[in-house]
Amino acid sequence: MKHSLRFLLLAALPLVGIAQQIDDATRRQYNEILEREHKGGRISQQERALLMSVYPKLNPPRDSMGMIALTDLGKDSYKGEQGGLYPGGENSPPPQHLKAGLEIANRIVPLNADGHPAGDGKIALLSIGMSNTTMEYQTFMKRAAEDKELNPRLVLVDGAQGGQSAVETSDPHANYWKVVDQRIAAAGVTANQVQAVWMFQVIVAPFRPFPADARRLQSLMADTLRLAHERFPNLKIAYLSSRIYAGYAAVPQNPEPHSYESGFAPKWIIADQIAGFPEFNYDPARGSVRFPWVAWGPYMWADGVKGRKDGVVWPREDFGPDGMHPSMLGREKVAKMLLQFLKTDPTSRPWFVAQ
Repeated sequence: MKHSLRFLLLAALPLVGIAQQIDDATRRQYNEILEREHKGGRISQQERALLMSVYPKLNPPRDSMGMIALTDLGKDSYKGEQGGLYPGGENSPPPQHLKAGLEIANRIVPLNADGHPAGDGKIALLSIGMSNTTMEYQTFMKRAAEDKELNPRLVLVDGAQGGQSAVETSDPHANYWKVVDQRIAAAGVTANQVQAVWMFQVIVAPFRPFPADARRLQSLMADTLRLAHERFPNLKIAYLSSRIYAGYAAVPQNPEPHSYESGFAPKWIIADQIAGFPEFNYDPARGSVRFPWVAWGPYMWADGVKGRKDGVVWPREDFGPDGMHPSMLGREKVAKMLLQFLKTDPTSRPWFVAQ
């Protein structure tokens, strides 16, 4: 215990020393810019440069944050919120939710351009998200193109775009969706053929104590999924993920502990659907359908080099120069996780893998 306490005290010393190098006026300016960006306001290149120079001085990179992955947290809690990916601290969906997902998965079949079943039709799987999402999904698409076990009627479409946070994807008038439409057309499919989504999202420059920013992200992600359901009439399933480790971040776009805490947003969305809230309804027998069936995709966060129980770790070489975006090593790691998930999960295997 004495050794642990000494380590924590020593680890805290650099933070204190570096923080003292920032004068009060600069710190106030830094906080004002962050808050404005968080609310969607524009910032100048000069202000951006100030953020980039001050942030790493206040928040030096760490190869571990000491937090426990949701998959390992189980029935224990983080700041009053229970761990696990699903209700009750579990990492698997409740039987009834899984049963519904299996039934829906078996209804995902090739569709023609008008959305009608056709042997020569297509099944489109669309990504929704921001810069990390598109980097990782593009690598996933390359891996999938080399995999001979996948359904030949499957079409992968990358709808994720750099600089497009949950604020943009939740806005029906955002240019984001125009680009998505263009990419769907370029892939040779239509909106009627999009039947599944993989999404993970963030809000830019979070700064409020937990759970405020995680709750805001939950709301924006839910709005994004409702919008996707409206735009893609045959969307049936959405798999949700959250960010990878961000302890090395040299920029304030989505640092720790917010990257870790963002994992509660998809967890809460899924829990609300399981609880039967009407705004998350996917079952026409229960009323108006406003949402796809949702479940976790791969859970990707681990505590840096300390990792988690299943062996996943995030060393510094998995990230690019800014410590936030994945390097090619990091992208390959996520692509492998996503491909493995889709090939083995009982709700994706029926339509993702050749039968």
